[in-house]
Amino acid sequence: MITTASLFVCALSLLTCVKAFYLPGLAPVNYCSKTGEDNANTCKNEIPLYVNRLNTEESVIPFEYHHFDFCTTDETQSPVENLGQVVFGERIRPSPYKLNFMENVDCAAVCTKTYKGSNPESLKKLNLLKMGMALYYQHHWILDNMPVTWCYLVDKEKTYCSTGFPMGCQVRRDLDTCTPIVATNQAPVGAYFLFNHVDIEITYHSGAEEEWGVGFGENGGRIISAKIKPASIRHTNTEKLDCNARTPLEIPNMLTGDETFSITYSYRVTFHRNNTIKWSSRWDYILESMPHTNIQWFSILNSLVIVLFLSGMVAMILLRTLHKDIARYNQMECGEDAQEEFGWKLVHGDVFRPPRRGMLLAVFLGSGAQVFGMTLVTLAFACLGFLSPANRGALMTCALVAWVLLGAAAGYVSARIYKSFGGRRWKSNILLTSMVCPGVVFSLFFIMNLVLWGKGSSAAIPFSTLLALLALWFGVSVPLTFIGAYFGFRKRILDHPVRTNQIPRQIPEQSLYTQAVPGVVMGGVLPFGCIFIQLFFILNSLWSSQMYYMFGFLFLVFVILVITCSETTILLCYFHLCAEDYHWWWRAFLSSGSTAGYLFVYCCHYFVTKLNIEDAASTFLYFGYTLIMVFLFFLLTGTIGFMACFWFVRKIYSVVKVD
Repeated sequence: MITTASLFVCALSLLTCVKAFYLPGLAPVNYCSKTGEDNANTCKNEIPLYVNRLNTEESVIPFEYHHFDFCTTDETQSPVENLGQVVFGERIRPSPYKLNFMENVDCAAVCTKTYKGSNPESLKKLNLLKMGMALYYQHHWILDNMPVTWCYLVDKEKTYCSTGFPMGCQVRRDLDTCTPIVATNQAPVGAYFLFNHVDIEITYHSGAEEEWGVGFGENGGRIISAKIKPASIRHTNTEKLDCNARTPLEIPNMLTGDETFSITYSYRVTFHRNNTIKWSSRWDYILESMPHTNIQWFSILNSLVIVLFLSGMVAMILLRTLHKDIARYNQMECGEDAQEEFGWKLVHGDVFRPPRRGMLLAVFLGSGAQVFGMTLVTLAFACLGFLSPANRGALMTCALVAWVLLGAAAGYVSARIYKSFGGRRWKSNILLTSMVCPGVVFSLFFIMNLVLWGKGSSAAIPFSTLLALLALWFGVSVPLTFIGAYFGFRKRILDHPVRTNQIPRQIPEQSLYTQAVPGVVMGGVLPFGCIFIQLFFILNSLWSSQMYYMFGFLFLVFVILVITCSETTILLCYFHLCAEDYHWWWRAFLSSGSTAGYLFVYCCHYFVTKLNIEDAASTFLYFGYTLIMVFLFFLLTGTIGFMACFWFVRKIYSVVKVD
């Protein structure tokens, strides 16, 4: 009964993803002016403008739009958010800005907010506005499934289009962020200027009847861009607004007694027709302003060079050294004179001896296989275009659903490995596989969610969503893990190519590079070198509100990571076996798993050099989310290295003749 209910919850989450507000590129919307309402069944006149959470690079804590006391409207009409959006903290709400297709608005008021010095609640709201401006919180608006962009010059040459725009600015000595919008040569240091006015410029493409199947002529079209220019304007006459005035609106530092302060929010809308840009290409101007395709190619070429080098090394070992070893060992067996064994063949009686803490290793490998499958499925769907960055939340939703359904793979792999170790506590193995690694991730996530709840952040997961996540875990993933483990234990035990001696062989003293710690530390260097440039863009998308859309690059880098982890672990394993050290089980897992340690160091470097986070709560949240990412990456890379090494060891000992 529990499983059925949980599968129903999972199906609902998938259905929510399908019926989500964002399906960019799949469902274009035709708009027409009021004069073209004859086509009312095929076009719309009103253009809904939505607002999202506000965030900043100087804090990890985002807030909802109404948190800062902006003009709001009925939020019960908010679009339905999918599971991924809720987990990522997306909070999409309708805005009070009224837009109709092809209707220019010269200067219109949205609302007026009044603050009184004698009202503590008013002072609190005013201080929240100043806090948001001081930390450079940014709006994120959405129009026709596209981000409303703020375009400005960078380095006096290139135009950069940001998917967010600031709510205001504070005049600073070191970095005057107000200068591009507010003339601050007369403003005192520390002054706050609120951007209470926006100029919205909407560009549309008017298609022909043969192009769209319906013709609107001059009265209709499809939106291809929405750009915004924020401004700070003190409206002295609220009955007759002047949106061309350039007297900035400065927020007072303090209100006392019966003093009042009013903020009038206004906007202007201009429509432009452009038939040179097609609707299918409307994202190009945003993505082209995002950097660094050349750097991406450099990253790929750099990684390929490393892979070619490693592949050459492995090929040399397999085709020359290892081939000679096997031929020599087999020749010795056929010879009349008994000779003393040497090299990796010497440890054939101990190489498959079960490791210490084999239960934990099997649990890690099962969870690692689950993470590997989740990553592969998610990247495959992303490369096919189903999980574009415009389809907010789809990536996380797909990853969560894939992880839940791959619980069967985790149980199967863990059971097979544990049974090969000669383990008999199969109940403990199943419970630990389904609870340990997911429990670590959920515990960290829950602790950080408590912090977000305490801060009133929009990123805090509602209690109902937490219950849904627990239902997916215990109602779907855990039963599937039991099913996978059942089939894993039913399978015949893995037959090793050589028998294990009853008495363990003594390991000789090892040189520095064949000892455990140096080997593990060296094992993660090359895999990390293949991915660290790609990591920069991924971290930018997570913490700096930049879009990540090059999933083809990412999939190629993932393939390179798999190859590099496998080859590095095989090389180190071969060297250790030649040094007569047969403790390779955990070392194979940790050698490639140590890539996660370098990932953590790089995240610390990114925190220090790229982010301006200073408050303790944001620091705690950043490193908490980083630990989740590092732990999952540890399981992923460790499992890749172990499986490659396991195949290699079984292969080489199966081709030599051993009594």
